[in-house]
Amino acid sequence: MLDIYFDDETATIDTEVEEMIRKLLNHAAQEEALSGELEVSVTFMTDEAIQQVNAEYRGKDVPTDVISFALEEMTEGEVAIVVEEGMPTVLGDIIISVETTSRQAEEYGHDFNREIGFLALHGFLHLLGYDHMTEEDETVMFKRQKDILATFGLER
Repeated sequence: MLDIYFDDETATIDTEVEEMIRKLLNHAAQEEALSGELEVSVTFMTDEAIQQVNAEYRGKDVPTDVISFALEEMTEGEVAIVVEEGMPTVLGDIIISVETTSRQAEEYGHDFNREIGFLALHGFLHLLGYDHMTEEDETVMFKRQKDILATFGLER
């Protein structure tokens, strides 16, 4: 079971969008054969706010659509997190710019729900270790996204 905690800093996301994302990410967890109690947080931000996060953590002083922070991902000098028995595994945080989501939905010719679902899934797959730093990795990740969106019924 995947528990998802939402934080809407923009006060623009309704409960229907949150419920769609909840169902999509739980569907993705099933498709990825994840087990146990898992947690993810999803935060909705403005372009200005996500730009600050992007600058601080990624060194890119521009707004972006989605950023993921995997809790299990170790960087140099960090100590491994030990999950206590009976406690859920916290996969990490997904941050989505609502303003960029709206612009991209219009650019790509589909509705807001499809775009925000795509971005939430994209961020979720990053939490699971998928990446697109190489052409090969990008092919794998984007095919997985497309397959999960199709089986969920959230296609273009």
